[in-house]
Amino acid sequence: MMNEPETKQAIAILNKIMEIELAGVVRYTHYSLMVYGYNRIPIVSWLKGNAEEGLIHARRAGELVTLLGGHPSLRIGELLETEKHDVGDILRESLQHELSSLEAYYELLAIAEGGKSITLEEYARELIVEEELHLDEVNKMLRLPGDIEPFSTS
Repeated sequence: MMNEPETKQAIAILNKIMEIELAGVVRYTHYSLMVYGYNRIPIVSWLKGNAEEGLIHARRAGELVTLLGGHPSLRIGELLETEKHDVGDILRESLQHELSSLEAYYELLAIAEGGKSITLEEYARELIVEEELHLDEVNKMLRLPGDIEPFSTS
């Protein structure tokens, strides 16, 4: 069972997750509008799917905030507008966004694990798996055909 300071910390992290995920909704929606060229249809579909997934993730985080007795944030995370809309640029920005959300889920896991909150621990683990698989997907999209080595995020 989490004590009061841990509960407050978990609520803060869940609100941060909500804000990051909602920023992703805006970001991926914007990106989906800015893709041009002959590969537009599958890329736009993929970006719209990411926006929908971000909204689901934000709602889930908000539900956990209220479960813990907190107040869900009305803020939205950082929105980066580089004015670069090449698909490669969009994917690199997406990679950075996904890394920040993954970091927040790991923060939540650190608070919850060890039996302090099985609900939060399982939620964090589930979303970490989803985010890591999503990062791998973006990473593979950034590689040239035949490249085996992961795309470097640095």
